[in-house]
Amino acid sequence: MGTVALDAMVFTALGILGKSATRTPRVLSVVSSVFERSIRKNEKLIRRSKMKDVITMFHASEVPALSIRRYIERIFKYSSCSPSCFVVAYIYIERFLQRTGICLTSLNIHRLLITSIMVAAKFMDDECYSNAHYAKIGGVSLSELNKLEIEFLLSLDFKLHVTINMFGKYCRQLEDGVGENQIS
Repeated sequence: MGTVALDAMVFTALGILGKSATRTPRVLSVVSSVFERSIRKNEKLIRRSKMKDVITMFHASEVPALSIRRYIERIFKYSSCSPSCFVVAYIYIERFLQRTGICLTSLNIHRLLITSIMVAAKFMDDECYSNAHYAKIGGVSLSELNKLEIEFLLSLDFKLHVTINMFGKYCRQLEDGVGENQIS
């Protein structure tokens, strides 16, 4: 089977291809599972090594009450962004973590998610809501989200392009391992 046919099957399985008004795309639960596993691993390492987590503007003062999965579902429900944005946001977060050396934790995941998904929607989708709308969805102030967006974009050196091959590769990894691949 060719790569194009395989990718189409993977995209369909993740809920990226095809519209379903009644179902939440599977990609949301898969991506949230990857983040949850990575955070558990990272926080265990931080506790064991007794090292201090680097505090950034993406860190909350306490762990948000909303689970990662519920937060992602909330963003999807109220932003109307395409399911593809969640894969692209995942790629952006991985790039951000690699460039900054920051560890993904339960204190920074929510702000990284709202920022990366908003940036992905702006870059990928034909229509998207304003920063004020995303701030309301994400539970942060507009001023804070604007600062997070600038910091995020600067950290990525404004390199937002994701090739079709890279997008397919990440979708296949998510589908094959259903989150077995870990990000920092």
